[in-house]
Amino acid sequence: MVTFIGEYTSKLDDKGRLVFPAPFKGIMPADGDMRFVVKKDIFSDCLEMYTFEEWQKQSELVKSRLNFFNEEHAKFWREYMRNRSVVEPDPKFGRITISRKLLDSIGITKEAVFSGNDFKIEIWAKEKYEASAIPNEEYIAIAGELSEAR
Repeated sequence: MVTFIGEYTSKLDDKGRLVFPAPFKGIMPADGDMRFVVKKDIFSDCLEMYTFEEWQKQSELVKSRLNFFNEEHAKFWREYMRNRSVVEPDPKFGRITISRKLLDSIGITKEAVFSGNDFKIEIWAKEKYEASAIPNEEYIAIAGELSEAR
């Protein structure tokens, strides 16, 4: 499993492409699958980007909890699969094309931030990424709550 760490800025070019960060590309297996699944995050104003392998693992986990003869489960799965894109960096420049609909959904017009988040990458509009940081006191409080929950 690949672990993504770090933050990298990329400018949207005139054709709506972003350059996939070279450090992220560099940790991918040389002869491995370079496809990613991109989707809108349900909690934050960003996109989530998973390796195709990780996406398959996550989807199998979700599917294993569903009964497709249950109408609510079927509705959930349909929504879960909505607005997904498969992208692959081009071999020469590492550019990726994410659908305009997904980019618009998080407000990317000029610059994006690729933020490594362990098993996934988050893609943010630069301004929104900077505004999403929480104060240190809040971070410490959340850490305390999590340590008490164990």
